[in-house]
Amino acid sequence: MHPFSRRSLLKTGAAFAATFAAPALVRAAPKEIVIGGPAGAAKYFNSDLFPVLEKKLDCKVLYEGTNSLTNLQKMQADKASPKISVVIMDDPVMLPAAAEGLITKMSSSAIPNLGKLVGDAVHQDGMWANYQKPWAGIAYSTRRMKTAPSSWAELWDAKYDSKIVVPSLSNTEGFWTLLAAAHLETGKPYKEAQYEIDAGFRKIKTLKANLLNVYTNAPQAINLLEQGEAWMIGGQFSAYTLIRKADGSPVDLAIPKDGGFSMPSGIAKVTGAPAGDLADAVIDFYLSPEAQSILAKTAFIAPTNQATPLPSGYPDPATLFAPDWAFIAKNRAGWVDRWSKEMT
Repeated sequence: MHPFSRRSLLKTGAAFAATFAAPALVRAAPKEIVIGGPAGAAKYFNSDLFPVLEKKLDCKVLYEGTNSLTNLQKMQADKASPKISVVIMDDPVMLPAAAEGLITKMSSSAIPNLGKLVGDAVHQDGMWANYQKPWAGIAYSTRRMKTAPSSWAELWDAKYDSKIVVPSLSNTEGFWTLLAAAHLETGKPYKEAQYEIDAGFRKIKTLKANLLNVYTNAPQAINLLEQGEAWMIGGQFSAYTLIRKADGSPVDLAIPKDGGFSMPSGIAKVTGAPAGDLADAVIDFYLSPEAQSILAKTAFIAPTNQATPLPSGYPDPATLFAPDWAFIAKNRAGWVDRWSKEMT
């Protein structure tokens, strides 16, 4: 008798069919995407934005939070086999990323919201786009100071001996205090003072007596302000300070009379993004009024999609100074080295 009976063949066939039919009955696991971005954004990304994104796109976000220069270094190291699919970095760090081919040009056909942004939000014909615009000024302790600082010159006032914190030039926001110093030293408006870097260093070295700390970690710096150890942080921005204020911390952010700054945040698709089309969908979500409305309320940033309303009390981005980021990117490495030599 043949080793396979009719009954055994039927059983085998049924088992075979069941094996190959099963995947159709089991919902596939959500696709994963790695997003690299700022460490300080992790809290509101994870609590407010990613749950909406993951539900909308049926995906799982793996977020790597650090600073822009570290993200750039990760992409350089992983260029042959990228792990990050979408990267969120400051504009001056996007410039070398684009020059080295680490990010790839985006199109409005794949990312429809790219064509709905304010005019200055799309860079290099789509290499990256600004999904938000935090603003920068002087953060201060409302426990220690009864009135807001009205001028950048207040950072240099002798009564604030060992009470001031500033960012290192390793942080993008570190440029703001250097720019303010150049403005104070030369008397020139920001548009001209930004190129007077020697004057900026001359002036900022005279700030040393007032310095409590020079930070690379923004959350730690805000902690010093909350505790009242620091009275002011020069060059701090809305997406850190005003979140803490909303949570009840005794801190606030002032735009001095001599002007505040626009600190656009860029988003881009990594060249060879392993998540493929999902990366486009994630970027389109970040550029949408839905996402930007969430961020405007939770992260205190100005939106860039023209259909997203600007919340009451937010500064008009047009009144904030936006520097020559290409000039900064070209010279920043040398300035960071000079800072480490002259400010320590």
